[in-house]
Amino acid sequence: MKCTLCPVSCGADRPLNRGACSVGGLKIAKYYLHPFEEPLVSFSKGSGCIFFCGCSLKCVFCQNYELSRNTRGKEITVNELADIFKRLEDEGADNINLVNPTHYVREIAEAFEIYRPAIPVVYNTHGYEKTETLKLAESFTDIWLPDLKFMSKEGAARYSARADYPDYAIPAIKYMATKPLSFDKNGKMLSGCIVRHLILPLNAGEAVKAVNFVASLNKDVYFSLMSQYTPYGDVENIPELKRRITKREYLRALDAVEAAGLKNVFLQDFSSADEQFIPEWDY
Repeated sequence: MKCTLCPVSCGADRPLNRGACSVGGLKIAKYYLHPFEEPLVSFSKGSGCIFFCGCSLKCVFCQNYELSRNTRGKEITVNELADIFKRLEDEGADNINLVNPTHYVREIAEAFEIYRPAIPVVYNTHGYEKTETLKLAESFTDIWLPDLKFMSKEGAARYSARADYPDYAIPAIKYMATKPLSFDKNGKMLSGCIVRHLILPLNAGEAVKAVNFVASLNKDVYFSLMSQYTPYGDVENIPELKRRITKREYLRALDAVEAAGLKNVFLQDFSSADEQFIPEWDY
């Protein structure tokens, strides 16, 4: 079947050939209980994260660079993925967190037909999505967790392989924002949408635009403003990305959150930039 799951629509006959995402078959680099997601997601015992390999967006600063470029990882079967769901659930995961799942939506759906855990499922995406693919993922998704990386085509072109990122991410996030919000009696999120934005150096203006966009969405949507940018990946020829954000850039984004009147907000401390938050990969 020719793959058209992501906006690139490269038409690769996966798993026989690699697509624009750099992968063919189902491939992961790690799964474990991750304690560093937003509090509503990591909650008490940790989010059961599964890190999928490959990515068509190819951000130059990707903190999961080895995964997104498919330079490491392990190929698994759909049955093995279903077993991983059960293993994470048995270990006490508060949810199943699918990290970068877009190009594997069909295989993931098959795995959930084999075993569906009795805990929420998180669709953790870069935001470069087709709404048609999100509708396929809706069958197994309880919580949408999209990044809103770039608000302008200029930023997308400079820092990723996809200048058309806003053309797809903005309507995709509008779609995800319609997810009803619900919690269990202990305050763990069972359903909803959390939109993330990572402040990049010299890009506080983009952060302000992202804040204002989220403020226009359903008021039940949560916003996660991240200050954890750490130079990583292939940033040698992009001077501004060779440093962390400044306090001034951080405060400008915080001021925008306050001015927009956002209530459901997670804010990282200015000191959050640290490579310790990048997992050690298993495969």
